[in-house]
Amino acid sequence: MQYRTLLRGLLGAALGLQLAFTAPSQAQNTEVNIYSARQEALIKPLLDRFTAETGIDVNLVTGDGDALLTRLRNEGRNSPADLLLTTDAGRLYRAQEAGVLQPLGAPELDALVPAHLRSSEDYWIGLSLRARVIVYAPDRVDPEELSTYQALAEPQWKGRVCIRSSSNIYNQSLVASFLANHGEEETMAWLEGLVGNFARPPQGGDRDQIKAVAVGQCDVAVVNSYYLGGMLRSSEPEERAAADAVALFWPNQAEGESGTHINISGAGLTRAAKNPDAARALIRFLLTAESQQWYAETNNEYPVREGIPVSAVLSAWGEFRGDTLDVTELGQRNADAVMAMDRAGWK
Repeated sequence: MQYRTLLRGLLGAALGLQLAFTAPSQAQNTEVNIYSARQEALIKPLLDRFTAETGIDVNLVTGDGDALLTRLRNEGRNSPADLLLTTDAGRLYRAQEAGVLQPLGAPELDALVPAHLRSSEDYWIGLSLRARVIVYAPDRVDPEELSTYQALAEPQWKGRVCIRSSSNIYNQSLVASFLANHGEEETMAWLEGLVGNFARPPQGGDRDQIKAVAVGQCDVAVVNSYYLGGMLRSSEPEERAAADAVALFWPNQAEGESGTHINISGAGLTRAAKNPDAARALIRFLLTAESQQWYAETNNEYPVREGIPVSAVLSAWGEFRGDTLDVTELGQRNADAVMAMDRAGWK
């Protein structure tokens, strides 16, 4: 089953759902305060449109995801933040466990976002999808050689794999998904083989891994697909050249495999929220078809809603089958994933 059809049954009822904004009660200020780990340029145009359509002002604070969580903890009930927007279900789960979120209390959104892409306890909800893929050098790698994440641990890839540090939440969530899908023994065997095949010590971000493949420091890398999309559309000639020098491969697509690892960017209502109705109205707005399409076009991520057109870049990569593991497990298994990576010697 192709990825775009995978969610159709779950979302069929949502296609006709009216997404009119729920105005905040008159007792509340017509504003919403956001702590966002998303870059301002990738979210502010949508927030400005929300204000224009609803009259609700948006106050935005951006920063590192972990730093924003620390800030919410330190501020406690005195925090001005109504919403936390951040990347990766692992971070959203950390916020839930830290006690800085409260249940969303907006059950009408359940028809829009599949259960495996939102908190099983209603503390956060996915707004966009990201896929962790393999990029490769087509002049040195035949795509027929590629198959699964697991295969990157095989001897033929010795000294040929680039990936960022084990401290990165995206890699931690990938390993957490392996623990959920394959168990500890198989995960450890994979990790030890993968680490043994590193072309260099882990360093830099996902764009750096793509550049390393492009210049021949390694032949394959594991990255989030939207980084490649951003580089292909970059204003920097060097980035475009690096992206043009690699190709994308969807791993784990064969029958019986789990599918390509996916994760989310998402939102949670803070426990200290002074404007919860306005915050819920903003989440509804971010899940409208128009907002989902804008964000897909701008950030090269996939909509969480079915039937939303994607950019030409994403369309060129073709359809794929994504892992349907409940992303809550990525947070629940994070500590075990970090320990497994440490035992395998992944720095």
